[in-house]
Amino acid sequence: MFAPRDPDEYLLDTERRVIRIRRHWAVLLWDTFEAAALLAVCVLVSYLLPPSLWVVQNVLWYVALIVVLRFAYVVVEWWVERLVVTDKRFVMTTGVFTTKVLMMPISKVTDLTYQRSAWGRMLGYGTMVVESAGQIQALNRIDYLPRPEEFYDTISELVFGDKQKQAERFSMIKAQRAARGKKPVG
Repeated sequence: MFAPRDPDEYLLDTERRVIRIRRHWAVLLWDTFEAAALLAVCVLVSYLLPPSLWVVQNVLWYVALIVVLRFAYVVVEWWVERLVVTDKRFVMTTGVFTTKVLMMPISKVTDLTYQRSAWGRMLGYGTMVVESAGQIQALNRIDYLPRPEEFYDTISELVFGDKQKQAERFSMIKAQRAARGKKPVG
């Protein structure tokens, strides 16, 4: 009831899912550092205050609770955010309480670029810039993308590759899955 919808529920029956990912955990690094630092400050100040200032100590502990709750919300928000790439479009779903669905047709893509900082190379994430003809789309920049080389290669194949070979490969994959799913008659 309160859980966000699965991104696959937004896909059409004629679409095939190619990629389904969430952004890299490194997106949480700054929020983790910020929460830990604020908690450390609250605890340190609370213990340094004399017992006669118990009201201020209580306020500091409530501030610490708010910091923990905010960090938990950020983690849940990261957890429910998904990027799904199909053979027809990009779909990104975000939001814990209010779901937001971003979409961009694959046919609008004219250029792909991925960038990796030094931290991105060390931790395994990058940024994908998806350009379209004459307008800025909802998903023109995707930060903290895990395994950006694989993502880049897959999207390049979808956008610029041979459509007939893709259809044949998809048909073969569907046949293999159907064969594995069948139970022997006995």
